[in-house]
Amino acid sequence: MNEPVASDTYAAHVRRLAELTGRVATQRAEAQAWHDQQCAAAERAVAQATAQVRDAEQEATDARSMLERVDTEVGHLWAELRSRLGTRRLGDPPGPAREVTGDPVPLLRGVRELLDRTGQRGELPGSVNPLLALCGVAGAVVAYALGAGARAAGQRYGGDLAVGMPVLALVVTLLGPVAGLAPAKRLADRRHALLGPRPLAIVLAAGVLTTVLLLVSTR
Repeated sequence: MNEPVASDTYAAHVRRLAELTGRVATQRAEAQAWHDQQCAAAERAVAQATAQVRDAEQEATDARSMLERVDTEVGHLWAELRSRLGTRRLGDPPGPAREVTGDPVPLLRGVRELLDRTGQRGELPGSVNPLLALCGVAGAVVAYALGAGARAAGQRYGGDLAVGMPVLALVVTLLGPVAGLAPAKRLADRRHALLGPRPLAIVLAAGVLTTVLLLVSTR
């Protein structure tokens, strides 16, 4: 038979068991708290990762949309440049430059403004004033020559032509200064410039002066 256990030894075992039970409860509570903290941290990490994925997807969508807008605008600007230059030898638009970074919208806006400035016609420079005057003189001389031919035809054939052709000759001669505007306009177009008030005045003044001198000299 087992021997009875002394009361003090039993009490010691009970205290030891209580201590162990308390330590186990404490450790279990610590483990549970650590587990809860890890779960909360994991949930926060998952939430952050999900938000980052959403942001990345949105950025990718915005980037694709911006790429499409840039490609469309580049194609439009390139076509406009080819139209302004009047050539088809430019080929396809250039690809993106790797060394260029930043927002492409200001760059495209700058290209658009440059094209707009390029497309605007300026005034003819003062260096072409002699050519403008020559256009006026040439128009007056050609018109006077046609008028002279009309008068000669009237005198040659007589009849009604002898009456009508001098009138027609006078009208043609008086239109001489205006005739000089045609070559002056071609000159302005070749220089991609406007035939403004100053060039018009030069052509008309030269044409009128030439016409007057021709009419006076033949009297």
